[in-house]
Amino acid sequence: MQINRFSFGTGDRFAHQGIAQLKATLKAMESGLEITHVWNKSNREHLTVKSSPADVRREADEAVKALGYKGQYLVDADHINMNNVDAFIGPSDFFTIDVADYIGQKASEKDLQSFVEKQKSYLGKLEIEGISSQYMVTTEFLRNVAEKYLFAAQEAARIYQHIAASKGAGNFIPEVSMDEVDEPQTPNELFFILAALSEAGVPVQTIAPKFTGRFNKGVDYVGNTEQFAREFEEDILVINKAIKEFNLPENLKLSVHSGSDKFSIYRPIREITRKHNAGVHLKTAGTTWLEEAIGLAEAGGEGVEIVVRIYEQALERFEELTNPYRTVIDIHRELLPHPAEVKTWGGIKIANTIRHDQHHPDFNSGFRQLMHCAYKLAGEMGSEYTNALLKYSEVVGRNVTYNLYERHLKPLFID
Repeated sequence: MQINRFSFGTGDRFAHQGIAQLKATLKAMESGLEITHVWNKSNREHLTVKSSPADVRREADEAVKALGYKGQYLVDADHINMNNVDAFIGPSDFFTIDVADYIGQKASEKDLQSFVEKQKSYLGKLEIEGISSQYMVTTEFLRNVAEKYLFAAQEAARIYQHIAASKGAGNFIPEVSMDEVDEPQTPNELFFILAALSEAGVPVQTIAPKFTGRFNKGVDYVGNTEQFAREFEEDILVINKAIKEFNLPENLKLSVHSGSDKFSIYRPIREITRKHNAGVHLKTAGTTWLEEAIGLAEAGGEGVEIVVRIYEQALERFEELTNPYRTVIDIHRELLPHPAEVKTWGGIKIANTIRHDQHHPDFNSGFRQLMHCAYKLAGEMGSEYTNALLKYSEVVGRNVTYNLYERHLKPLFID
């Protein structure tokens, strides 16, 4: 199984927007774009809303059947490790193997020495076509890379082999994720990380490194877009060389995590992938839940009442809801409106406050980020919330489709 050059991951907390999401992909395909739709959901999200990986598979299959979709689609076991992978093995065919927690743990001395010895042919200047900088590879550098990343690569292999033992090698897409760390990997580090994955027997098809800048949940990229573009392009060039040197899959490509609403980097991603005929996987999460809230607010009646109540409770439970996301949000509480004020607003103003239109005078980044963290409260409402989604499905679905196509797929792959 091979993933297409372009792929787009969508999260759906409550499994009601699969058709609306897929409509956006179908609209993108009308322009001739070949793209893989990937439904993703993490173990944390399943635990929060009390769902299961099988629910994601069911949603995906039902949406595909309802729309007569003929393209490739996948179900992503998002950010899994050995502690939680088993529940995902049956329903999933894309596995985001998260090894961030293992970076910095040392492999055995024997393995460290063996890795360094095998890479000694690269001692001296490491030249990567397209990158003007030359990297000096020393024994000390190789040892440092091995001490930092080799154990993580071995853990990725252990998880990969566990999955392959059940599904069979070649019957799923393996991604390796190392984005949730403090510092981005340098191009020469990434090169030898890919060497370690190859040596460990992981036929990785997508890899998610850490990029400079902040990828806060549900809002735009914060950082130097030129620096991001340079890192993104250099990583593509490193991958091109690593594919040849280490016999990795020819379709190996970059994966950008927390990619939803990173509007300012979509243009450089599009231009660079076209320049190098490269692929990319963009993983979005949370955007659809926020579009549900926007749709409910626009619908008025009990819909807007639910959104106001969620916001009010989110303020009361601020620390509980935001702590799991504290490294990927920037909320200034003093800029959040008081619930009493929000109750005086109409549904349209509330929708405009949440909707990610940075030019709209009502948009409030902190309000949007807090609502991103507050999906747990919607889950606690149970059928009250999901019944509202059904009741106002037309307006909610319209927002979901428009958002994914106009704000994500179109600028990233088409315009």
